[in-house]
Amino acid sequence: MASDFQRAKLVSMFRAFDADDNGYLDRRDFEALAERWRGLPRVRPGSELAARVDSLMLGWWDLLATHVDADGDGRVDLDELLAMVDLLPTLREVVAATAETVFDAVDENGDGRISPSEHRRLVDTWHGETVDVSDVFGRLDRDGDGHLDRAEFTELWIQFWTSDDPAEPGNELCGPVPAAT
Repeated sequence: MASDFQRAKLVSMFRAFDADDNGYLDRRDFEALAERWRGLPRVRPGSELAARVDSLMLGWWDLLATHVDADGDGRVDLDELLAMVDLLPTLREVVAATAETVFDAVDENGDGRISPSEHRRLVDTWHGETVDVSDVFGRLDRDGDGHLDRAEFTELWIQFWTSDDPAEPGNELCGPVPAAT
């Protein structure tokens, strides 16, 4: 069962994913999410990375449809999405694999590191709009080297999707977490 903190994170993600703002998620929302990701410089049409991004986004829709679409209507509402909280810790390898594709898509210059500007593009792409992340990157970059390498990013990504501890920096990987209500 989702804590208030996890609920706040997932409500924010639900809003970002609900492309048509109709109050539920369906396959079209994940197709729209994949389309947003195809706007990144390294995710060129027809590329292997574009195929991975499409597979990733639609694969998560398939996972949601299979595991949390309780009434089988092909739509996932917020309450059904919140049921995913209990499932995500058992999918650590799947979440880590997701981080690999997202990292590759966001690493615009292919240097094997995510810079603050690349992180900003990640968040804006994820949300489909500009999000203020001016205070976030410093908390993510625990070693203070000005970048996130693949291992750091993967750890933060797993924290984002599985953590219930507001003190873990990964919770802000996709932008600041709204206050729990």
